[in-house]
Amino acid sequence: MKIRPNAGLPKSSKQAKALTKVLGQSERVKEMVEECAEGLSLVNTDLKQELAEGDPLPGVEKALEKSEAVENKVQEASDELAVVNRALEVEVGERHLLEQQLAVVTEHEEVARYAALHDPLTGLPNRALFTDRLEHGLAQAKRHDWTMAVMFLDLNDFKIINDTHGHDAGDSVLKTIAERLKENTRRDDTVSRYGGDEFLYLLMETGNEHDIILIAEKLINAIQIPCDVKLRDGIVSLSISASIGISIYPKDGTTADTLIKNADEAMYQAKRLRSGYSFAA
Repeated sequence: MKIRPNAGLPKSSKQAKALTKVLGQSERVKEMVEECAEGLSLVNTDLKQELAEGDPLPGVEKALEKSEAVENKVQEASDELAVVNRALEVEVGERHLLEQQLAVVTEHEEVARYAALHDPLTGLPNRALFTDRLEHGLAQAKRHDWTMAVMFLDLNDFKIINDTHGHDAGDSVLKTIAERLKENTRRDDTVSRYGGDEFLYLLMETGNEHDIILIAEKLINAIQIPCDVKLRDGIVSLSISASIGISIYPKDGTTADTLIKNADEAMYQAKRLRSGYSFAA
């Protein structure tokens, strides 16, 4: 499954800006034409005045006819420009409206895409996005001969929190744990909520098992810090621990499903042994 961001449609915005620029230029041309028409009108008025005085210069009457003809053409051009500008104004308005509608649709698409790929409670990537990144990571690992790991993390006895303090308290703990996991995630890694009180952690291009253990212990220590939860009667400090199962590519699997399955089984082994973490057998 290939997940790509919406490319967007910038062409409409550029066209609207171009039309706005053309409209501005056309308005300036119209002003210049109107100034010419006004100037010609003044000249023609002077010529008519000279003719009325009865002693015009030779050729004035003919020049007046030509000048009036030019004035009429200039005025016609001004009128036609006015019509063109009104049409441009309508087009620009429609373009801006289309751009606004496009922005709303694009925003809705982005919101819908985010919702489809992220857990609504914690904001972490969900199974679909984690699987996509894991598949991409496997392709990179095969190409570059990298070692990578999948951690399956489960909160121990989380049901007790829900049963004792209610689901709102449980949700608050999950959000706090999610933030701590994000804070302890390396730049190229991915942490996701798998479901309920389970999380998956993808470690890209890992070193040896010792390096993986250090990361697992760092996550366990971060989770064990008490969570302050606001209840009706005040704030209660809740502590919880985690069990982590670890599978390594390519030793424990070469597909996404196999790595997740083996990490899940290793997590149950860690839970039974109360060892904090366990590697796939």
